[in-house]
Amino acid sequence: MPDDITLQAMVMDELAWEPSVDAAHIGVSVKNGVVTLSGFVDNYAAKAAAEQAVGRVRGVKAIAEEIEVRLPHHQQRADDEIAERAVRILGWDIEVPAGRIHITVAHGEVTLTGEVDHYFQRHAAENAVRRLSGVRSVINLLTVSHRAGAAPQSRMIRQKIEEALRRSANIDASGIEIGVDGGTITLKGHVRSWSERGAVRHAAWAAPGVHEVRDQLAIQS
Repeated sequence: MPDDITLQAMVMDELAWEPSVDAAHIGVSVKNGVVTLSGFVDNYAAKAAAEQAVGRVRGVKAIAEEIEVRLPHHQQRADDEIAERAVRILGWDIEVPAGRIHITVAHGEVTLTGEVDHYFQRHAAENAVRRLSGVRSVINLLTVSHRAGAAPQSRMIRQKIEEALRRSANIDASGIEIGVDGGTITLKGHVRSWSERGAVRHAAWAAPGVHEVRDQLAIQS
């Protein structure tokens, strides 16, 4: 594993490599594998992209994200305009269930509440809204609740997740333990990187019947 000085250089190189991020105003500090990002960007999508870029770097154990969104004057929007555009863009998105997501906006901060059937819908709603101009942050409070059909048995859920982990070229499933309690999944063990940790969470959320994933995975040093 790289030491902190090497890891800092690697993170800075990755941020500079990411075309959707202007890294000129982003500061990077590293302590014991924990990366702290500071500074500012000019839109919320760039803030999210910076965090995703850092997560791809080998050796990153955790990310403390303290980047501020400073909107240029031409991108600033009134809250009611942001809310109206958010409603419209979610209505156009085929992955988002119609009429089940409530939106509130305060000082450019968008809060999503309501209920969806699948995790990918929760993720899609946030992705759609965070690209809107004028948005400074997104708080995603959407809950996942599978309504249709009988709930799958715990053994079936575990089997589906294990199969998904084995299929993935980006995951070493040998150090991962999966606990199932109804629709709640608990992930334990170790992974090799921050991005692998995210891939494991994604696989767990994709299983039928899952409404909560508790991530207790550690990044192996």
